[in-house]
Amino acid sequence: MLSPNSTFYPRPLGVTPASSLPQSPSAPLETSRQLVGDDQQDAYYFRSLEEAGIKLNGPQISAVRHGRGPILTLAGAGCGKTTVLAARAGYLMEVSGVHAGSILLVTFTNKAAAEMKDRIAALPGIRPAAARAVQARTFHSFALTLLRHYGVQEDIFGESRAQHTVLKMLLRQNGMSEAFQPESLLAMLSAWKMQGSDTADLPEKTQDERDAKRVLLGYESWKQDRGKMDFDDILLRAAALLRDPAVLKPLQRRFQYIMVDEFQDTNRLQYEIVQMLAGAHRNLMVVGDDDQTIYTFNGARQESILEFDKVYPGARIVTLDINYRSDARILGLGSELVARNKRRRDKRLRAAGQRGDAPRFATPSNAEEEAAWVVNQICEQVEEGQFPYRDIAILHRTASSSRAVFEQLVLKDVPFVQHGAAPVFYDQSLIKPLMDHMRLSLNPRAMDALPSALGPLYVSRDAGLEYIQRCEQEQAKKYPLIHLSKWDKLKPFQQEQVKERIKLIKSLHKLKPIIAIQEMRRQFYDKYMESGDPTIFTHYKETMLETLDEFEAAVKKFETVEEFVQFADELSRRHREMESLRRAQDSDAVQLMTIHRAKGLEFPCVYWIGASEGIVPHSTALRQDIPEDQKAALTVQQTDAELDMALEEERRLAYVAITRAKQHLYVTSPASHHGKPADVSRFLLEAFGMEVPDKRKTREEARSGSTSSSSNHGQASYNRNNNGNSNNRSSNGNWKSIGNAKDEGRRENGKGGTAQQTSSYVQHDRQRSAINHKDHREMEMLDERDEDRLSEKRGSGIIRDHKAFSTPGLHPKTASTTMTSSTSRNADFSRAGSSNAERTETVAVWKCSSTKCKAWLRQKPAVPSGKATKKANSGPPVCPLCSGTMIAGTRQVPMTNRFGK
Repeated sequence: MLSPNSTFYPRPLGVTPASSLPQSPSAPLETSRQLVGDDQQDAYYFRSLEEAGIKLNGPQISAVRHGRGPILTLAGAGCGKTTVLAARAGYLMEVSGVHAGSILLVTFTNKAAAEMKDRIAALPGIRPAAARAVQARTFHSFALTLLRHYGVQEDIFGESRAQHTVLKMLLRQNGMSEAFQPESLLAMLSAWKMQGSDTADLPEKTQDERDAKRVLLGYESWKQDRGKMDFDDILLRAAALLRDPAVLKPLQRRFQYIMVDEFQDTNRLQYEIVQMLAGAHRNLMVVGDDDQTIYTFNGARQESILEFDKVYPGARIVTLDINYRSDARILGLGSELVARNKRRRDKRLRAAGQRGDAPRFATPSNAEEEAAWVVNQICEQVEEGQFPYRDIAILHRTASSSRAVFEQLVLKDVPFVQHGAAPVFYDQSLIKPLMDHMRLSLNPRAMDALPSALGPLYVSRDAGLEYIQRCEQEQAKKYPLIHLSKWDKLKPFQQEQVKERIKLIKSLHKLKPIIAIQEMRRQFYDKYMESGDPTIFTHYKETMLETLDEFEAAVKKFETVEEFVQFADELSRRHREMESLRRAQDSDAVQLMTIHRAKGLEFPCVYWIGASEGIVPHSTALRQDIPEDQKAALTVQQTDAELDMALEEERRLAYVAITRAKQHLYVTSPASHHGKPADVSRFLLEAFGMEVPDKRKTREEARSGSTSSSSNHGQASYNRNNNGNSNNRSSNGNWKSIGNAKDEGRRENGKGGTAQQTSSYVQHDRQRSAINHKDHREMEMLDERDEDRLSEKRGSGIIRDHKAFSTPGLHPKTASTTMTSSTSRNADFSRAGSSNAERTETVAVWKCSSTKCKAWLRQKPAVPSGKATKKANSGPPVCPLCSGTMIAGTRQVPMTNRFGK
């Protein structure tokens, strides 16, 4: 048995030794063998199940025996809901005499529907013909069959690239080629349709909305003229068809018993379809878990479960509360964590799973160290024969937060399968233009890198590349981009931009990669990617900014652009080789996936990475201004209620991550995220009985206190624009300028340039922030593809000495206690943390020598003797705002509780 890695501990950082690990109670051992006597009328059915190895517990028996009328079956994680659905279908046929063709079982994926059919066919006494007669379908499959039956012959137009091509064509025709991204338009349209709304009723209050509506109406007309419909149309048109009594009543007579799996994931339109089908007889069984509602961004409504007995008065409620998956301590951690939510059905799961190990926790300094710890331990586990690779899963919150562990897996030749994300972080559509600019700085004639340089110049890629190639045939240039400076289709200011861009490209290879990226973002890329009104916070803009921040964090360890580009290219090459080998041999591999993707799966060993504040819970749940695009999925429109609902969904996401583990769970909480200190996730601390003060602030509070907020985190802000128009992001996630706040013409949120400078870009920039939404849209179109549920992209930053960071402001529910850790690492906890009063301390900092510049950097702590550094201190750093010199000084900052040796 592998001894625990020295970096993992029995409690999260910030939890006192007196706090005990939550543990779920053991479940009773009785099964149908003891609970169903031979003298009972249906005993023969349960005896036959037992002979087939299916022994049901008490709650499962109650759900299987349910006859007529509505029933809500609350199925906790790992509690055997699939077994119950299949067994009830068999019970209806074998005991109640229901015809197999009268049973409709609806789920979300083709995989789940096929598994349900297989389970029913394997039941004892069920004839193959009867198993085939049961209608186990996805929502889309049922709806499409209905449409075909009633003569709808339109072709399915579901290929995302084709949809994007049509939208790009329509955008060009409307003179809005650079105004919107097809991904964002399709997401907008899908969300609207899944509310049961018609495209003609799309909002048109603002110019952006009117422009988007014009394009989307053109998209609908294009499909109609060519006899096509997309996957959202299938559900929308099926619902419209069912509103006709002549269509609905025959279906109600046929499907006398309806069962819905994963009920918590249904959106408004899907629920409406179910309600119509069950309206006449009310023989409706829904199975789901409100604690696993994690797809509200995709239209899922928790109210479907919470208000089921209000919609169906008199409905039975059965709770499947015996978990057969997880160790009691893993299950206890998850149960205690999710119990903090207020909007939920009360339930406490009992453990019947195989005993494993208690959860283990670690606090690496950053994402790089986190990845190294996790991959090293996986290698040790496999080498010692504890697990094969296929039994191990690494779960992460967002797509970009897997970047560091992805690199470690590739570089150490660990076979792995990455689900539902781009192959390599540096090949993502948002990152690739910046990579290609650096490639052009090394080789200006790298023709495969040219297309990425054209977009940020607002030049049509196809037409621009064709013009360059034509000019190259006549006269080759060292910098082929220079041909565009004489292209008569470009306006004079665009031709001048081409020359300026080439100057920048020439200089990039001389800079450190981090400086090169910041310079590109400052000069053109952030402006190119931004969208619409900069004061409106949207999920897609946050996704874009976080991915770019992760990119910056990834390159800090490289000294030259050439070194970094070679690393990225080598990473892509080795990953392609590994993917080819994996497909050829179908060998076992570590499973790397988002938490959303992992829902419904289980693994003997799970690593949950990124369990820190700002990652889980995500920063979007820790702010006052909820994303506009997420409000459509919320039913309570008060700001405070929205914020609470967002935080509760993050807590449910943490619960899903924990309950994927069977015997072993490892949780890592990086001490820094994108270069800013990050506390251990409040969800973990709460599960151990710690009270975590709510630090969420309104946007107005953040604006008034940006300086102190930055100080609280001991992190210097930096300005991407030397003239003071900065892209600084404060610790609570709001964008602010740290230069002169009274500069005239600056956008309210501090994004670069004056109003006059930026106005010419607004038409081109709108909706640019949705560039990474492609994966989200492809997933959202068709549930039955079983694709990854994409959520916000997040990563981790770099803090060298992770022991200097802790979780301040925490205190147990009981009296305040001086914390003493069982490990040398957690040995000395400051008593200041038990006080609610704000205390300060004087720390050594670097201050900018310019009186007009407000920048400061906290000096790194002295290196203990015996510990080598990579290189000696070379003196004061360069000011990150104005590039001036910095001088030593001191500063008062809020005191934090610390763990140290």
